[in-house]
Order: sequence, then C-alpha cells, then structure tokens
Amino acid sequence: MTDWLLSILMIAGVALLAGGIFILRKGTNRKQGVLMLVASAVMFGNLAIWLAPVSEGSDPVESR
Repeated sequence: MTDWLLSILMIAGVALLAGGIFILRKGTNRKQGVLMLVASAVMFGNLAIWLAPVSEGSDPVESR
C-alpha cells in the first residue's frame, strides 16, 4: 500500500513541477506558478525523507 502512495506522490510532484514551469513561462499568474514549484519541492522532500535509509539498517517503508 505504501508503494502506491509513494508512486502517487512522485507523479503529483512531477505534475506540479511541470505545471509550475508552464505557468511561469506563460507569464499569466506568477504567484500560482511559484506556489506550485514550492509544493513540488515539499513533495520531493517528503519522498526523500521516507526513502532515506536509517542507521538501524531497515527502511522506513517496508515492502511486504
């Protein structure tokens, strides 16, 4: 189940990144584009935290 959630989080982060870049290049709503890029960075940060190995040698996300 957590594999699906991490996959959806990654897809959403990529979609926000692409959408934010598109809106910034279009030049219509700069604030919304920047907020989308920030949300994308937060999602990628969460992924990095969840997938980082811990000192005990086990992953925070255990596959079953």
